[in-house]
Amino acid sequence: MRAWCNGELIDPEAPALSVLDHGVTVGDGVFEAVKVVDNVPFALTRHLRRMTRSARGLGLPEPDQDTVRQAIKATLADQDLQAGLIRITYTAGISPLGSGRAPAGAAGASPSLVVIAKAAAERSRRTSAVTVPWPRNERGALAGLKTTSYGENVVALAYAEKRDATEAIFANTASDLCEGTGSNVFCVFDEVVVTPPLSSGCLAGITRELVIEWYDVHERDISMAELAEADEVFLTSTTRDVQGLKRLDRRSWGKKQPVTRAVAEEWARREVLDADP
Repeated sequence: MRAWCNGELIDPEAPALSVLDHGVTVGDGVFEAVKVVDNVPFALTRHLRRMTRSARGLGLPEPDQDTVRQAIKATLADQDLQAGLIRITYTAGISPLGSGRAPAGAAGASPSLVVIAKAAAERSRRTSAVTVPWPRNERGALAGLKTTSYGENVVALAYAEKRDATEAIFANTASDLCEGTGSNVFCVFDEVVVTPPLSSGCLAGITRELVIEWYDVHERDISMAELAEADEVFLTSTTRDVQGLKRLDRRSWGKKQPVTRAVAEEWARREVLDADP
């Protein structure tokens, strides 16, 4: 693992951010997780574009993308990550305790930027998930933003892990399918691939975005009752790529999931053609 913080490489386990950083005290920040293939970040332009949208939505100054790219280059230098992960975290910087930020131009109030590069854990082709009893608020202030305010996801994932699952699936306040804690959800009905629209409150996942571009996908609201009856269900994310579900709550699917397999194969074929599609 290698880390960079506010202009220099650091020991990943050493103190780096102030205890008054607003990202530490109230989760006032945004982040991106970027896949690394053969020591090259994948779809970096799309990730930086989304990070800028998230920062703008949170009211933070837009991050300097050249600085982020230089930080990534520094963390990957002299490494050989055939399969890795980059975590980019961008926070409001030092602010008073409480929700209010320091006034613009105040001493130490500039945003903080942290980049970490590490090897990625091997993933399985299929996994299990559970639905959770807490809805996403598709009309909330943070809906669709990739912020560091992940407490809700921590609770939901702990709920899933106690039930031998690796992902928790949220409905929204309209009782329609929204997303996982760190993944988008796709259903197959009569060989047609369907996923919730962004208006459901789900994150605009980069893997989701590319699957929609590379495969015939329909975006529409999906009720939780429909989810339970889907012919196939798969997840997409930076760390999962295209991952089929073998179990969701009490529903199980056999190994024969032809549409999920076709989407995964198309992903694998297209991914190697361009590192920054």
